[in-house]
Amino acid sequence: MKKIAIYGQYLHTGSHKTVSSMVEALLQRSCDVKIESKFAGILNDLEFSKPIDSFEQLDESYDLLISIGGDGTILRAVTYIGRLNIPILGINTGRLGFLATVQQDEVEKVVQRVMDGNYKLSKRSLITAASKHEENHLPPDNFALNEVTVSRMNTTSMIEIETYLNDELLTSYWADGLIVSTPTGSTGYSLSCGGPVISPDTDAFVITPIAPHNLNARPLVIPDNTIIKVKVIGREDEFLASLDNRIASYPDGTQITLQKADFTIDLIELEDQSFIETLRHKLLWGEDKRN
Repeated sequence: MKKIAIYGQYLHTGSHKTVSSMVEALLQRSCDVKIESKFAGILNDLEFSKPIDSFEQLDESYDLLISIGGDGTILRAVTYIGRLNIPILGINTGRLGFLATVQQDEVEKVVQRVMDGNYKLSKRSLITAASKHEENHLPPDNFALNEVTVSRMNTTSMIEIETYLNDELLTSYWADGLIVSTPTGSTGYSLSCGGPVISPDTDAFVITPIAPHNLNARPLVIPDNTIIKVKVIGREDEFLASLDNRIASYPDGTQITLQKADFTIDLIELEDQSFIETLRHKLLWGEDKRN
């Protein structure tokens, strides 16, 4: 019997049927299905053929986490997983993303393929962030799948971001902020700020300034074994630092150390899916849904 966790933040219009079909398909295969407690509250008007328990935390007894939503939902889902090595399957109920790639009309077919083991794992690297203010992003949850971003707070003035690579000064960026992204995050905020698209299996990080005043500042690709230190200096008492979608404020002058995590997040890809296929759809159609 497989133990399956289901997570979501909210449901798009018309997605109740998707959830119901998926849960019933899992129950028919004798899976032990549990739904995250807050998401279970959203689904309280759904009736299943068997009682479904909820969870608030995961442990190593789970075989799979199914994320229902979009890429942002997966970013929140990984905080439940951390080092547990539980693979994630992303069911897309909104626009086509780079992480949640399974469409709603494929759910029952996909459940069968996953139960049969007809899939591959895409191992995604992460970034950890550390500073003397550990109360903001508490270990061991101080990691990001997409990116770590430092940015200005409560001001229109630029901030200065001293950036060191392996203790060697790279430069001081004058900008609205700075993004350090993984290959997974290269298609997110970094891309919006002019950064390159990087294949998920590349051993690299991308440093991308946000609206830099240094006109010659460009995104920089570096090896992912580089230790990055950033120190923010601004006119305000605090600045913002975000790990994916988890944001906290830090005192001005705080140094944050960024480096590759010693664990990965495993995303399930079906045999006929790939990053290149998703990228091709994005580039060719310029749309967020498949044609």
